[in-house]
Amino acid sequence: MLYQFSLSTERQNFYNITSKVAESISQCGITDGAVIVFCPHTTAGITINENADPDVVRDMLYGLDKAYPDRTEFRHYEGNSSAHLKASAVGSSQYIIFEEGKLLLGTWQGIYFCEFDGPRNRKFYVKIIKSGL
Repeated sequence: MLYQFSLSTERQNFYNITSKVAESISQCGITDGAVIVFCPHTTAGITINENADPDVVRDMLYGLDKAYPDRTEFRHYEGNSSAHLKASAVGSSQYIIFEEGKLLLGTWQGIYFCEFDGPRNRKFYVKIIKSGL
């Protein structure tokens, strides 16, 4: 089963989409399996990280800005090469298992849509795969 979600974003931020992924699992009727969360954009990504302290997101954005700053040497005409670098570093998808209808995330983990080049109207997909065992 495939679910599509829309998201309006700010310039740069992480959006906790864990509840949307969990909602997809509860709607599909499959109790055991895996989900693939996929972002079809070249300047955004999907990651799993701590969802308890909002400073973690702030620190991650700060760290990514330091690791991938805008540079005058970049030649991409849109001027968003640093967003492309951040998206490649984070990645465009995550694979998460679930059992008994529940995501098997760690206590502090959440699933995030990562915007590096907003504001934009974005989308992401959740593909649910039934366990074959």
